[in-house]
Amino acid sequence: MPVENTVLGRKTNPEKVEAAKVLRRTSTRAENLLWASLRKNQLDGWHFRRQQVIAGFVVDFYCHAAALVIEVDGQIHRDQAEYDQERTNELQVSGYRVLRFTNREVLETLEAVLCVIRENLAA
Repeated sequence: MPVENTVLGRKTNPEKVEAAKVLRRTSTRAENLLWASLRKNQLDGWHFRRQQVIAGFVVDFYCHAAALVIEVDGQIHRDQAEYDQERTNELQVSGYRVLRFTNREVLETLEAVLCVIRENLAA
C-alpha cells in the first residue's frame, strides 16, 4: 500500500489537475456507466474517485482504501499499448494494483466487470 496519502496533502501538478477536470467532463459512455456503479460508495461501501491524479498520471477510477486503480480503455489504447504498460508498471511499483477493462467489456458485461473489481477490493 502506498505510504503517502495520494488524495490529501500531496502536491499535484496544476496542469494534471486541469486535465483531470477536462476528462471528467468528457468521459466516455463506458466510463459513465462504470462510474454510475462506483460513485457514492455504491459498490459495497467502497469510496472511489474518478479522474484522479496519482503518481503523475490521471487514472480513470481510484479507491484509496484498497490502493486500486481502474482504467477503462477505449480504441485509442490500441495504439498506445506500450505506454499503457509502462504506466501500469510505474503505478504497480508505487504500490497500486491496476485493473484494465475495455470499453466493450464495461458496456457489454458490466456485472462481470464489477465482480472482478469486488474480488480485487477484497484482496
